[in-house]
Amino acid sequence: MVKNIGIVSDTHGLLRPFVLEAFKDCDLIIHAGDIGSKDIINELNKITKVVSVKGNIDKEPLSKELCKSEIIEIDGISIYVIHDISQIEIEPLAAGINLVIFGHSHEKVKLERNGIMYINPGSAGPKRFNLPTSVAVLSIEDGKINNEFISL
Repeated sequence: MVKNIGIVSDTHGLLRPFVLEAFKDCDLIIHAGDIGSKDIINELNKITKVVSVKGNIDKEPLSKELCKSEIIEIDGISIYVIHDISQIEIEPLAAGINLVIFGHSHEKVKLERNGIMYINPGSAGPKRFNLPTSVAVLSIEDGKINNEFISL
């Protein structure tokens, strides 16, 4: 069975209607930090379960509810989520991680290193640095990860 996962980062308190539309058929949403407001998580939770991590702009009370990183498993795929990849505290290969999801740079990234996929969905919040706003949708089926970036 295909699992669809919405990935968003750096909303900075702005949840565009397009994000909700892009994630309407997702089984899970991952927010890779710099959420900006608990309201963002509440709105995303209306679609499906949300896994989120703390970003550098997330302050109390929201920051008290979030961890710096999360590890989840979906259909045999181990996923490590962190906001700022430079603060990663594990060795993904040694930890058996298949996918690292991160944010912070506002720049969409997809690369593979040592058999591990790294994805940054880009920023979905206020436009910054002349970078496009975007999210990503992953599909996981039979142990394979497919990724699509969606520009907002």
